Amino acid sequence: MEKAVLFFDIDGTLLSEVTKEIPDSAVEALRRAKDAGHLLFINTGRTVCSIPAEIRRLPFDGYLCGCGTCIVYHDEILFQRSLSRERGRAVIEKMFECSLGGVAEGPEDVYFPERISRFDKLETTRRYFRAKGMGIECSMERGDFIYDKLFIYADGKSDLGSFLAFIDEDMEAMDRGGNAYEVIQKGYSKATACEFIVEKLGFTKDQAYVFGDSSNDLAMFEYADHAVAMGEHAEVLEPYTEYVTKTVEEDGIFHAMRHYGLI
Repeated sequence: MEKAVLFFDIDGTLLSEVTKEIPDSAVEALRRAKDAGHLLFINTGRTVCSIPAEIRRLPFDGYLCGCGTCIVYHDEILFQRSLSRERGRAVIEKMFECSLGGVAEGPEDVYFPERISRFDKLETTRRYFRAKGMGIECSMERGDFIYDKLFIYADGKSDLGSFLAFIDEDMEAMDRGGNAYEVIQKGYSKATACEFIVEKLGFTKDQAYVFGDSSNDLAMFEYADHAVAMGEHAEVLEPYTEYVTKTVEEDGIFHAMRHYGLI
């Protein structure tokens, strides 16, 4: 088979949200693909600082992070786009004004509200990152930091509409379900990251394969000719899916890569 470039989401695609582990079969599939000469990339909504250690130990050629706002190839940062400090601070202040919960995700750390919030999902996320040694050094209120994106939470007490209107000039919100929204910079996505790498490394679009499961994978599914949805995936991906594989826990990555003759 000709050389291909493969793009993988992390959560729910490589990393099981049930077992919290990467299946041995996926590790083996990545190793075989690498040995076959294919290039392997993570393409994630996570910012570069929060790529899990177990992912970094795998044979990836690079990391496309923050929904297209940071592109790393062989430890070299090829592209980085953060909000300005002034704009980033204004967005956070508006978030608090509108009674939303949220976490700011930057290239160096993640940033949480100083006080415990009323949003259970936010506090679960806080505990996850603390266990990884992140989100501890400074709070959203006090820190002088830059960030690439936000993850926000709303409820009946929130003025979500005013917040969305405030950010509309340069950011957009992806509905992740359950009153949670991934707020990303306009003009950047998992698709722009794929396109950057395909063009930079001299591939054709037909040589690109994407693997994902959630709504924030939609852009790269719309971009790619070869789009693989995991056995459990967001319905919004279906019109753009070429192949549905098994679930993460059922060795979905291995089966998909074997289906395409990549291994």
